[in-house]
Amino acid sequence: MLNRKSKYLQIAFNRSLDEVREMITALPVSEKIIIEAGTPLVKNYGKKSIAALKNWWSEKIQKPGYIVADLKCMDRGLREVEAIAEAGASAATCLGLAPIETINEFIKECEKAGIDSIVDMMNIEFPFEILQKLKKLPTIVVLHRGVDENKRNRGKQIPYDQIHRIKGTYNNVLISVAGGETGRDVVRTFFNDSDIAVIWRSFYPTFNTCLFSWLI
Repeated sequence: MLNRKSKYLQIAFNRSLDEVREMITALPVSEKIIIEAGTPLVKNYGKKSIAALKNWWSEKIQKPGYIVADLKCMDRGLREVEAIAEAGASAATCLGLAPIETINEFIKECEKAGIDSIVDMMNIEFPFEILQKLKKLPTIVVLHRGVDENKRNRGKQIPYDQIHRIKGTYNNVLISVAGGETGRDVVRTFFNDSDIAVIWRSFYPTFNTCLFSWLI
């Protein structure tokens, strides 16, 4: 499980399994790196992708690695949670846009399966209002500016202001921020007291080592 006193860099992988294996091999050894099986990867390869990432990363760091399965669950997450937990996932995601009943069920099933629950607040203007309605809090809340939003509306800001509001009320919840891609974005994410910074495209072309400076 994650250490609440640490900062983590989460890397989302969405390419072919062969490419992903090469990228994982090139990563520095660090328990502060979270490996994500992105939604396209899970859709293309299913449970196989999660099991592969778990094996490769655990072998790299010589202990069980933390693997997020980005399911983006919207309904009936029970079977999905069971399947990815069996494959070795450490955590799974549900969208904050899902019905409250679905989110509650998702969190309950994650707890039953022994994995962390993540609620992704992409396209949610006021994440706090969703959290207030839940029977039990998720392990992680994601404040998320989507990929397509970045293309359409580059001026849209990641809601950093929500971090302190959520943490001030729910001090057991970890906050993850997704949507920034540069080293500067990662620094800003941690400066605003996020626990996890999620990156995707910026890591791929050059294996940008400056993004790992916070892990040392």
